Amino acid sequence: MTVGTFDGVHRGHQAVVADTIRRARESSRASVVVTFEPHPLTVLRPDMAPARLTTAAERAARLAETGLDYLVVLEFDRALAALDPVAFVEQVLLGRCQMAELVVGHDHAFGRGRAGDLELLQSLGRARRFTVSALDPVVDETGAVVSSSAIREAVAAGELAAAARGLGHPYRVCGEVERGEQRGRTLGVPTANVDPPPEKLLPPDGVYAVRVEWGTGVSGGMMNQGGRPTVEDGGRRMLEAHLFDFDQNLYGRTIQIEWVAWLRATRQFASLAELRAQLDRDAATARSVLGSGIGTSNVV
Repeated sequence: MTVGTFDGVHRGHQAVVADTIRRARESSRASVVVTFEPHPLTVLRPDMAPARLTTAAERAARLAETGLDYLVVLEFDRALAALDPVAFVEQVLLGRCQMAELVVGHDHAFGRGRAGDLELLQSLGRARRFTVSALDPVVDETGAVVSSSAIREAVAAGELAAAARGLGHPYRVCGEVERGEQRGRTLGVPTANVDPPPEKLLPPDGVYAVRVEWGTGVSGGMMNQGGRPTVEDGGRRMLEAHLFDFDQNLYGRTIQIEWVAWLRATRQFASLAELRAQLDRDAATARSVLGSGIGTSNVV
């Protein structure tokens, strides 16, 4: 098994999970990931809790794609946070999960105040008869160490290529398509509108080339990301994606949107004709970007 928050399920996480699965299969055991919900900082330091790279549902879906046998999601509350490292290993990992092998990252810390470290785990392993393996950090093509915090910084800064290098794929969000005000339809550019989860980290507002996936297919498109016009919405963002060469009804369905490339900032237009001309230019640029293969990356 392995244990952690796994926000983003990035390339470093993927390496740990893949090694866990490999070791489990070699020893005819089940492979298990233990994670937490909500993010521990949401309970311990709400003022420092990060926006999420993956919601709980997105994280579970990403981990399911790895071929993992079991995902254990622990409710992170004050009681769990109060467990010291030894109690966490004995009560949770050994007592509840019957751990035989533990795979962790090189900088893994756990237990109350993150007081537990690799040295303590190895000492506990010798005493309680479980093995501990620590993996080296994963670096991307530029030599940068892959981490959730680095990817968050890249997404927040709109550095989509850097985020994709760390994740192994373009940055994504999943959400249900809602009925909008039909403004795009009147312009000949109908949109699939998604209200992203409030905990989800978003890149800067603007117009993007995107790739949209639903249950039976995938399409390129362009997307406007921006704030809602009313004060009551408290600055919430809306995603309005126009899918190219697509005429199906997606209302009520869950779709996945990938931010592929930033096209331009959002702005006001003097007339519908001016807006329509800009949308035509946006579509041409987005099609060119998508056709060039920008934003594609293999999960490692």
